[in-house]
Amino acid sequence: MKSIKNFTSAASINVPIKNNKLVQSLISLSLRNRWLVLLFSIGLFLWGAYAVKQNPIDAIPDLSENQVIVFTEWMGRSPQVIEDQITYPLASNLQGIPNIRNIRATSMFGMSFIYVVFEDNVDIYWARTRVLERLNYAQRLLPEGISPALGPDGTGVGHVFWYTLEAPGYDLGELRSLQDWYIKYGLQTVKGVSEVASFGGFQKQYQITIDPNKLNYYNISLMDVLKTVKANNNDVGGRKFEMSGIGYIVRGMGYIKNLKDVENIPVGRDGTTPILIKDIATVQMGGDLRLGIFDENGEGEAVGGIVVMRYGANADKVITDVKKKMAEVEKGLPEGVKFKIAYDRSELIEAAISSVKKTIIEEILMVSLIVILFLFHLRSAFIIIIQIPVSIAASFILLQAFGISSNIMSITGIALAIGVVVDDGIVMVENAYRHLSENN
Repeated sequence: MKSIKNFTSAASINVPIKNNKLVQSLISLSLRNRWLVLLFSIGLFLWGAYAVKQNPIDAIPDLSENQVIVFTEWMGRSPQVIEDQITYPLASNLQGIPNIRNIRATSMFGMSFIYVVFEDNVDIYWARTRVLERLNYAQRLLPEGISPALGPDGTGVGHVFWYTLEAPGYDLGELRSLQDWYIKYGLQTVKGVSEVASFGGFQKQYQITIDPNKLNYYNISLMDVLKTVKANNNDVGGRKFEMSGIGYIVRGMGYIKNLKDVENIPVGRDGTTPILIKDIATVQMGGDLRLGIFDENGEGEAVGGIVVMRYGANADKVITDVKKKMAEVEKGLPEGVKFKIAYDRSELIEAAISSVKKTIIEEILMVSLIVILFLFHLRSAFIIIIQIPVSIAASFILLQAFGISSNIMSITGIALAIGVVVDDGIVMVENAYRHLSENN
């Protein structure tokens, strides 16, 4: 059997390429500069290896629409009132934004949702900026005190991690306060996290139950009580004055700290005697109105949070960083309170990617074995086998360039294409062997 040098020379002379001078020139150039081709292949492979590390990894492809959600809350109003006074004015004014595909809206009891769907090639943060600009203009059309807000910059598959709090002996109100005012803010600092949504438990609030008969007796209106309570829960600033060469800053401290502070708020007077909240109402600490509960495995109610991944972030890295942050946050939790993972997409990601990687390795070994057995020449087989890792590396370069994540769909496509990748190499090598045999 001839050496590989003679083999390439014979192939370049005896293999005719008709009607395609560009391909003929490219092949001739490659045969004359084999080291240059080899260096190019190595560079392409290293570039692909770097792209593999940089490419976002997820279990499923993100096929959600490129949308911005506008949320407005006006509690206590019927869906028809929400539709007429909030949803319709906002949706009408958002239609003038460029590159919009369509607008969908939903009016519910006390809430309005508007989904502004943009073209797929529009940058999501450019779209959010445009929507926010138009909302500032549309603010004047809404009822007083109503402020629409943008939803998180996540996608429909952005819920990558769920957790609950395992805390025997603690009530749901305490756990919800711990989630809202400590855990949530800690996890939101993780890079790639758009939002940490709390669920379950009771949101604590001061509840004032007014006796209408006492209001009538003291001749006090309900609006007077509301305004007085609102005005008394506030800190006010004074001015600075100097005394004996020392500067003092005066301020009024009036924030409510406990139930007694609420009970002692004056709402009127009967002659010279002040009428306090406790004279006309009962004050208690209670939970906000709930529209549902969160039950964990039928064992009772639980409190926890949902980690929403930011648009375009690496799901696997975000989950890893969230777990590291949870270990830090857990050190500051009260004794007996621990995190319990309810849903972790990284398990699905690792299982899916591992399964596809195993399939790719098996296919590479099988194709390599078949090529070696049929050609029975290691150096010639190497020419075909080297196409597999280089082609896979080039595929990840294109995935990174087009913003496609490494998921079970994209990697499975690469696995299915391995057999096709080596077909042309096998045909060319066999063709070259035939011409070498004829020349002998």
